[in-house]
Amino acid sequence: MKIYGIRNCDTIKKARKWLDEKGVAYEFHDFKKDGLDSQTLSLWEQKVGWETLINRRGTTWRKLPEEVRDTIDAQRAHEIMLENPSIIKRPVVERTEGISVGFKTDEWTAWLA
Repeated sequence: MKIYGIRNCDTIKKARKWLDEKGVAYEFHDFKKDGLDSQTLSLWEQKVGWETLINRRGTTWRKLPEEVRDTIDAQRAHEIMLENPSIIKRPVVERTEGISVGFKTDEWTAWLA
């Protein structure tokens, strides 16, 4: 399992703590430190859609000009996520079973069952 996010993000901290408490092995990839490549982002977009990846509740989204938010499309979303991965909902989790976005304990508990 590989988890993508930002080390100082509260949701990432909760998710990593939860996994550590359950004894689940994972690799952590920090967007800010390790970057994000276009190929990985494209794979996520194919699997879950760019709409799922964009965190519309976060500060980064709110800081975008209203014109950009109102007219965003797949290509522009891709560019924005590469330029500023902080806009991506966290965590993004790659597992052999697929990709998921966000931290939901009941969903994650089902994975472990």
